[in-house]
Amino acid sequence: MFSELISLESYNLFLIGMAVVALFVFIALFFVEAGYGYLFNPKFGFPVPNKVGWVLMECPVFFAMAALWYASDYGMETAPLLLFLIFEMHYFQRSFIFPALMRGNSKMPIGIVLMGAIFNTLNAIMQGGWIFYYAPQMGYYDGWMSKPYIYIGIAVFLFGFITNLHSDYIIRNLRKPGDTKHYIPKGGMFRYVSSANYFGEFMEWVGFAIASWSWAGVVFAWWTFANLAPRSASLYKRYEREFGEEFTSLGRKRIIPFIY
Repeated sequence: MFSELISLESYNLFLIGMAVVALFVFIALFFVEAGYGYLFNPKFGFPVPNKVGWVLMECPVFFAMAALWYASDYGMETAPLLLFLIFEMHYFQRSFIFPALMRGNSKMPIGIVLMGAIFNTLNAIMQGGWIFYYAPQMGYYDGWMSKPYIYIGIAVFLFGFITNLHSDYIIRNLRKPGDTKHYIPKGGMFRYVSSANYFGEFMEWVGFAIASWSWAGVVFAWWTFANLAPRSASLYKRYEREFGEEFTSLGRKRIIPFIY
């Protein structure tokens, strides 16, 4: 079993290590832009089609989490099963539906794909290890459905999930077929932040951390912020340079409405 291969003490050290690495990533990304999407940079490796890159980057966590769930003796208990389903709902959409809906012929550097795939695999170990092995063995989720965490967390997760989907829809439909111009996204949570899709994803994992009420969930939410907050700042600067007062007059924040 997973918990026989990795002791709880080793697992906790792993969480601490992941949180520390996220801090370095957070700082580094304010100086080095993650070069994909609007910020594409070939120095991160040879380009692959965006659709292929997203599938290769996101699907490892979908399958690894499914394997950990299947191998667990507690996978069909209510709380672990619910947490598993909402986690996999996000990653099924992100791994298979989101790439299929992409338009155009954009590229993604292979280095970004590999780094994303490595983190996602490690994240499956973080979340799946706690939810399906350590927590159930300690009785942590006994009576979980009578506690507020799961309901508040799932509500926050669903808000973030819907926000993320709607924001992606707005971005995807900014251009008509054949158009290569850049446009300022408008509507939805873009009224408040320039990176509404990132805000939605961050809220998903804040909700997941609340629903699981675990340090593993907190570390993942922190990783999400550490990755997306600097990127939202880079995008904000890019919008400022490209659109000037047309963009700055909107008074948007970067990723957290009214705050940052």
